[in-house]
Amino acid sequence: MSLNRAAKLVGIALSAAVLSQTTPAVADTPTNPYIKARIAYHFDLAAGQQPENIALGPHGAIYLNQAVARQVVRLHPNGRQQVLATLPAPTDGGVHTPMLGFALLTGLVRVDDGTLYFLYVAGTSDLTGLWRLKPGGVPERITPLPADSLPNGLGLDSATGEFYAADSALSTVWRMPIGGGAATAWATGPELAPHGTLGANGMKVHEGAVWVTNMSLGTMVRIPIRCDGSAGAFETKATGLAGIDDFEFIGDSDRIVAALDVQNEVAIIEPDGSHSIALTGKDGLENPTSVAVRGHTVYIASATWVVRKDPNLIIAHLR
Repeated sequence: MSLNRAAKLVGIALSAAVLSQTTPAVADTPTNPYIKARIAYHFDLAAGQQPENIALGPHGAIYLNQAVARQVVRLHPNGRQQVLATLPAPTDGGVHTPMLGFALLTGLVRVDDGTLYFLYVAGTSDLTGLWRLKPGGVPERITPLPADSLPNGLGLDSATGEFYAADSALSTVWRMPIGGGAATAWATGPELAPHGTLGANGMKVHEGAVWVTNMSLGTMVRIPIRCDGSAGAFETKATGLAGIDDFEFIGDSDRIVAALDVQNEVAIIEPDGSHSIALTGKDGLENPTSVAVRGHTVYIASATWVVRKDPNLIIAHLR
């Protein structure tokens, strides 16, 4: 399957995500909290450079996984992309990847020693799972996941050394040790289920809980991590977030910056579940997939799954 054909299939699926949701009767329209939003990097759509997730490092380092190209890259201030790893293509071309029909990279976390962890969705049992890339090394799969899974968002509990991954196809949150080994189905439920398109999507571990978005429901749920490590009761924290993808917390607070993919918007979600729109397509967004926050600076990746023009990375600043 060609890269363009694969990306168009995602566009169809994401469009269905918005059509399947009910728009809130009253929209939030507060003052834009950002200043100086600008497109800092442009990527090559024809080459599959469609950024899915962001990880930040010291000294201003920015890392991305280019989903369809199956590459992990580092961005340099002069605009150059340094390819750190390219994952092997599945022998069948990825046609058995659930819900999508093509292989792609998702989820990206960097730890203090510079090691990058990311998810590969390939539709095959020999490639799908959690991968690790040590500085100067080669990528290696450290935890296999089922061939019919679609691991998407990835979060790390640094206190326990456990990764959590949101499965967009199997209505599951997987738990995986940072050192590698078998995955555990940590939480399952209808709150994570897909409804015509991707279900559980974005993922973060925050203040003793796993937070997960459901793209097809437009919701954000919180799942407490109990003292024994098991999953607590699901709590819906926000609704009405059509096409929500990945997100990030602002500092140590419960305020969230979230990418609303098909809507071409970035939202600020308050602790009480209300939200406001901070950026739109007028700011250069093209189906934003993920965000990262460093101090007052916000990084937003756009994969242009539907718009199909300019995959990019926007840098904005909180007031």
